[in-house]
Amino acid sequence: MTFEQAFAFAQQWYIALPIVLATMAAFFFAGHRWAALYVGLMPLINWSFGAVPTAAIPEWLGGGAFQPLAIVTGLVLVVRDFAQRELKHWVLGAMIVGLVLSSLTSWIVVVFASGAAFLISETVDWAVYTFSKRPLSQRIMLSSTLSAPLDQMVFIWLASQIPGQEGIFAWGTILTGILSKLLGAWVVSRIIARQERRAAPQTDMNPA
Repeated sequence: MTFEQAFAFAQQWYIALPIVLATMAAFFFAGHRWAALYVGLMPLINWSFGAVPTAAIPEWLGGGAFQPLAIVTGLVLVVRDFAQRELKHWVLGAMIVGLVLSSLTSWIVVVFASGAAFLISETVDWAVYTFSKRPLSQRIMLSSTLSAPLDQMVFIWLASQIPGQEGIFAWGTILTGILSKLLGAWVVSRIIARQERRAAPQTDMNPA
């Protein structure tokens, strides 16, 4: 069996899915719950790009197509933030693992586009989490606000190089994707902010 044949065999869903789940389990039982979710969401998102039907965006709204799972991509950015808290700089290793798994579920061009977009936005997130001392809820929104536009524009531009996908590089696709990602980040940041407010009185009572 050649490498190409073995790779094609591994891309069958009944082979790829157990590989993804086993990898997630390895991270989970190693104590990295958020990293486990992160490496599992990446192949899901990349798979959805080619498998989930999109909705056409009217030209007066910028044209292009809306991806229904775009909001999940926003949650991936937040999950990555939590994974970074677990793994520190090793989160880049988790990203690489997620991209390798993505090669089992999507086109290689999509994997490359996703990797480039994640690498750029990951650099922004690293800077925010390294140099900002703001509460976690604020850092989530700050990092997402800075990284979501970069992530979306780089991914859509590279993905538009796929034959038949040229039309997706439109302002409608870009803006709806950015807004969806920011919506996902905002929901999570509000949940974290509520937890921070609940914990504040306890912190005041126990300053040590």
